[in-house]
Amino acid sequence: MVMDRKPYVAGRFYPDDPQKLGSMLESFFEVADTKTAVPSIIVPHAGYMYSGKVAGAVYSKIAVPEIVVIIGPNHTGLGAPISIWPDGSWETPLGNVPVDNGTIMALLNNSRHAKPDIQAHLNEHSIEVQIPFLQYCKKDFKIVPIAMGDYSIEAIEDLANALDKATSGKEVLFVASSDFSHYEPEYTAKARDRMAIDEIKKLDWMAMLRVVAEKEITMCGAGPIAVATELAKRRGATSGKLLAYSNSGVMSHDFSNVVTYAGMAFR
Repeated sequence: MVMDRKPYVAGRFYPDDPQKLGSMLESFFEVADTKTAVPSIIVPHAGYMYSGKVAGAVYSKIAVPEIVVIIGPNHTGLGAPISIWPDGSWETPLGNVPVDNGTIMALLNNSRHAKPDIQAHLNEHSIEVQIPFLQYCKKDFKIVPIAMGDYSIEAIEDLANALDKATSGKEVLFVASSDFSHYEPEYTAKARDRMAIDEIKKLDWMAMLRVVAEKEITMCGAGPIAVATELAKRRGATSGKLLAYSNSGVMSHDFSNVVTYAGMAFR
C-alpha cells in the first residue's frame, strides 16, 4: 500500500507557510560560484532558527543528484531498528518528494538488518528537516529515508554494504543527519566535539565511535555518521572537511547548556 508521509514538525522546527519557509531557507544559503559533487555530508536537524545556518552552509556548496539517501537517528525508539520508509512520497510545505522504490527494494534485498517500516518515521524529525533544504537546491529528486536505531558495528557495516550495492553505478548523495553534543557548557562541548570531528575528517568512523563512547559525547547520529563516512570512503573520498560549526547558545544566549551543530562534507 502506497502511503505518503505527512510533515510532523512543520510549524515548529520550520515554517509551515511555503513563502515564509522559502524566505528562511534563502537567508541560510551562501553564494557559491560552483556546486561540488560529494558522496556524503553531515548536517544538523534542530529547529531551523538554531541549526539552519550550519545546514545551509553545507547545502550551499554541494550538488544534489537525483537520488538522496537520508540517514537519521531514531529518537522515538519506535519501529524497526533499521527502518526504511518503503513507498509513496514525503510531503513538506514546498511539495512532495517521491521515495526511490528501486533503490529501496535493492537495499532491502541486500541487508540483513533493514526492514520496511513506517512507525519509526511518523514522529521523527531528523529526516524531515533535511527535505526542504534539498528542495531549495533541486527541483526533481528522489529520497531513501532511513531511521537508524541500531548503532552496532554489525548494523553499520550491514547498512553500508547494502547501500553500496543498492546504489552501485548511480549518482547519489548520502546525508547523515545528526546534532553533536547536547545540554552541556559550550566550552566542554566544543572540546569533545573536536575530538570526534578530527576522527571523522580522517574517515575513521570506528575511532569516532570509540571517542564518542569514551568521552561520553552525546551525539545522537553517530550511527548515521559512521555509515555515511564508510560510504564516502568507498566512493573515493580521502578526507572530511568541517564547513560550519555552531551551537544553540548563539540564539538562546545561554552558553551554559547548549546543543552543538557541525556541518561537514567529504571530498
